[in-house]
Parts: sequence; structure tokens; C-alpha cells
Amino acid sequence: MLTRLGVAIWKEMVSYLQDPTTRRFLIGAPIVQTVAFAYSATLDVQNIDVALLDQDNGRWSHELVAQVDGAWFTDDIITARDRGQLDELITSRQALLAIRLPPDFSRRIDAGEPATVQVVVDGRRANAGQIATSYLATVVGEMGAELAGRAPLPAGQPRLEERHWFNPNLNYQWFMVASLSAVLGMMMCLVVTSLSIAREREMGTFDQLLVSPISATEIIIAKTMPGMMAGFVVSFIITLLAVFAFGAPYTGQLWIFPFALVLFVLSVVGVGLLISSLCSTQQQAIMGAFFSSIPFVLTSGFATPVENMPEWLQWVAELNPLKHYLVVVQGSFFKSHGASDVFANIWPLLPLALASLAVASIEVRSKLA
Repeated sequence: MLTRLGVAIWKEMVSYLQDPTTRRFLIGAPIVQTVAFAYSATLDVQNIDVALLDQDNGRWSHELVAQVDGAWFTDDIITARDRGQLDELITSRQALLAIRLPPDFSRRIDAGEPATVQVVVDGRRANAGQIATSYLATVVGEMGAELAGRAPLPAGQPRLEERHWFNPNLNYQWFMVASLSAVLGMMMCLVVTSLSIAREREMGTFDQLLVSPISATEIIIAKTMPGMMAGFVVSFIITLLAVFAFGAPYTGQLWIFPFALVLFVLSVVGVGLLISSLCSTQQQAIMGAFFSSIPFVLTSGFATPVENMPEWLQWVAELNPLKHYLVVVQGSFFKSHGASDVFANIWPLLPLALASLAVASIEVRSKLA
């Protein structure tokens, strides 16, 4: 039995690795995607152009403009002559934000009175606009704190001191690349496994499996191995990229990572095998893997927090292996998760893996019968 199983696994591995294009796709594509995502898919807003209408032209308006111009997130300050030109700069998408300083801005500050700053945000780019507005509010708040510091603070007045745990520099690349080790590993595992049986049908070799001396169990194991290896290798390579290429700190215990990754890949490979057994062509299998991966990613917490979802969808997300594995990955990178913390999050992967493999095995056996 072991000899037959070894031959079947070797045959499946060779069918993928003998093609140079497939080898480049399995290894090169995830690396390119990681680099592209790390530098493009970020919530940080930088190099934005700000429109300015300074109706005050006084000392404090110049001070505020200088601080905004020197801020790390701004690129150009575009000066407008009047309100109409200010609106046009937003309408034509030349500026993400528009600032209007009223004529009494500096006078009210010198008089010790509250001064207002009007900010107009391009609502078509709502997410970037909100983040840029928060950056701008920080700049204005720092200027206000400097002005308040000229006079002694009343006794007992609270001060706000901000500290960022786990990612002190708010380096979004660290979070993105670490999470991509799970997302891209899952997608590669789904695609490779989804093509396993569908490829045999399209090439006309599926009937040969039916008359071969190997059992249905051996066929199922052989068909899952390439997907498992692809998911494991891709996730491991991206993890190494995160640590050595992007400098993300891996603070967890190294021996736990392969164990958690194997459980994660097992829980995903069953889904891919089920897709493959239901599809007749490779094109159908690829489409099935693509449409299956989208709900996994959306409900995993990779792009949006699971806590922001409706309660019923949060319960559905508990069936998502990517959701549990992302907690392990992010905890291992940033929170120094120990064995107890990791096992508390990966134990749901075991029943998910057993369930998905069981359903896929039943479906595959029905096709081989």
C-alpha cells in the first residue's frame, strides 16, 4: 500500500513540477504578489495634495500652513484665490482636502478665543479622506497644544499620551506581509487542489484512475498532497520575506508555526478537493477556487474587522479557517504568542479540517464508484 501511495503522490507532484511555467507560477507569482500588496495595499495615506484658501493671511495662518506643508502625509499645497476655485480643485480631484482659514483666524487666536478651520473632504474617496482628515486634525491639535503651552495649565488638567502596542511605528507593511502569508498560501492551496481531479477529467485520464490498482483513499491522499505542499511552501516563503526582506518582527515560538500551518493547509485542502470533484473542466475549477476564496478573505478579518460585521456573519466567520489562522500569524509576529495562546486559536482548525476532508472524500468516492 505504501509503495502504491508513494507512486501516486510522486505522479501528482511530477505533473505539476515538470512544467517550467507551472513552477514559476507556484513560486514566482506569490513573491510578486507579496511585493505588490506590501507597497500598494495600505491604509496609510501619503503624498496628498491639499487645496488652501487663506482669507486671514496673518501670523497664525502662516504658521498652520507651514506645519501642514511640512507634514509627512502632504505633497503640494495648492493655493486658491476664492471659494469657487477651492471647490473646483476638489471637484476636479486635484486635491483630496481643502482648507479654508477665515479672515479672523489670527485675530481670534491672539485674543485667546477659539478659532475655527474649515476642512472640505472629497467624499468620493471617503476612506482616504477620513484618514487624511485625522492626520490633519493631529497637526491642528499639535499647534493648539503649543499655543496652550504658552500659559500655565490649570492644576489637574488631564494630558493625553498615546502609545501603540505591538506595532509601535504603525508600519502597515508589517501587518500586510504577515497576513499575506496566510491569504496567498490559502489561495495557492485552493487553486492547486481544485485542479487535481478536474485536470484528470479534462485530459481524459480520469477513467484510468478508476481501473488502476490504487484505492479511493490512496487517490484522495495523492490528490491532496500537491495542494498541501504548495500552500505550505508559499506561506513559509512569504513568512521568510516578511522577516528578512521587510523587517517584520517574529516574536512568537518558531516550533509552533509549522504545526499551525499544517492544520491550516489541511482545513483548506478539503475545500479545494470538493471543488475539484464537482467540476468537469480546469476552467470551472479555477472559477470555483476564485469565488470560494473571496468569502474566506472577506470574513477573515484581513481587510475589515470581524467585530464590525453583523452578529450572524460573525458566527459564520467562525467556520472560516483563514480567520483563525490569521489570529495565530498576527499574534506570532506582533504579540509574542506562546503555545497556550496559539493552541487556543488553532484548535478550531482541527474539526474544520476533519469536516472538510470528510465531505470531500465522500464526494470523491462517489465519483470514483
